[in-house]
Amino acid sequence: MAPQKVAVIGAGWAGMAAAIAHRQAGRQVTVFEAARTVGGRARAVPGVLPDGTAATLDNGQHILIGAYTESLRLMRLVGVDPTTALLRLPLTLQFPDGQGLQLPDLAPPLDALLGIVRAKGWGWQDKVALLRTATAWQLRGFRCAPHTSVADLCAPLTPRLMAEFIDPLCVSALNTPAREASGQVFLRVLQDSLFSGRGGSNLLLPRTDLGALFPEAAMRWLVQQGGQVVTGQRIQRLVPLPSVRWQLAWTGGAAQGSEATDAFDHITLACPSWEAARLVEGLATTAGLAAAARWSATASALRFEAITTVYAHASGARLPLPMLALRNTAEHPAQFVFDRGQLDGQQGLLAFVVSASDGDRALIEQQVLQQAAAQLGLPGLRPVQTVVEKRATFACTPGLQRPAMQVLPGLTACGDYVEGPYPATLEGAVLSGTAVAACAAAG
Repeated sequence: MAPQKVAVIGAGWAGMAAAIAHRQAGRQVTVFEAARTVGGRARAVPGVLPDGTAATLDNGQHILIGAYTESLRLMRLVGVDPTTALLRLPLTLQFPDGQGLQLPDLAPPLDALLGIVRAKGWGWQDKVALLRTATAWQLRGFRCAPHTSVADLCAPLTPRLMAEFIDPLCVSALNTPAREASGQVFLRVLQDSLFSGRGGSNLLLPRTDLGALFPEAAMRWLVQQGGQVVTGQRIQRLVPLPSVRWQLAWTGGAAQGSEATDAFDHITLACPSWEAARLVEGLATTAGLAAAARWSATASALRFEAITTVYAHASGARLPLPMLALRNTAEHPAQFVFDRGQLDGQQGLLAFVVSASDGDRALIEQQVLQQAAAQLGLPGLRPVQTVVEKRATFACTPGLQRPAMQVLPGLTACGDYVEGPYPATLEGAVLSGTAVAACAAAG
């Protein structure tokens, strides 16, 4: 019997994870990607420093953590060594003035207990409130009512803890402000990071660009295993065929404007949610499939948050740590800054991250440079490039309904937005990609 022929639409982290899992299940896999490069919303982009030197940037600065076991497994599988590609550090939310939290290298929960007790700039009232509240979360099994926000969940905490711990942690993990973010998802992130075993809460900072970290190596692995990755090809529509088969129609490549088609036994949608919703809505319109209409409506209802990354450079610019937390205000919007010189050797290059950003690109860039001068004592930074991902993540709000992995027989979806316990993270994306292969086998 010939192997099942599978198309994966989208070559981001979820799509490449899905392609790997399908291939390991013995299926013939073709990945279609509309862009010319793989990686989706976590990919490398070229840049130029103020002196004209070429630089390698990312379309967003990402953090991984030690509990991202599936991401780490897939990196190893495709030939990326996480011990060299990632800088492992204890969980640290330290500000430029030295205040903040840094966990020691101990097994949980001792690392969190000692880290809280030693936290600089926090009074005993802050520390006791956090220990008491965290203990209550653990006793409740890290569960809360579905419509509880992070702000509601953290109501017993002090204003200092909210400003210097909860708010930056929430916006980095969920990319949604605490007053709007899901308390249940936040608790799941805390449980899996702080209580998953030694090293689970460690920060893993990329020492290479995000394309080289996984998707480019995954593409090479897939091709070596007999799969295909076709870039520059946008899928226009899905057409159901008899016997639960599908026909894809796409445009792009050398013959721009021309359309090509091919038939597949199974399709996995690994493109962004709005693109998946468009394709599935087409099935509802042309084939009258009610289940397609419901799935598309759920995916279309997702609301999104932007992330802005401001890259700036100055000769000799260096942070005391590879990553620092920043005090975030309306006038100083960045929550974190990364020293690319300490990570990938691009000396003097800093990456400022504005999660849940809202505003004009030029204004955000100007405000971040002013923030660097005020909080880091670096008035001489010059802008390199400001990258705005307008739909970087879905808004992870309380009680949010997310679309299911199974769309129709022979049609599945994966991505950080599909139904699951995690927010929009790289780990959530690859977990869904791996799981979709089992879903395909089941139906």
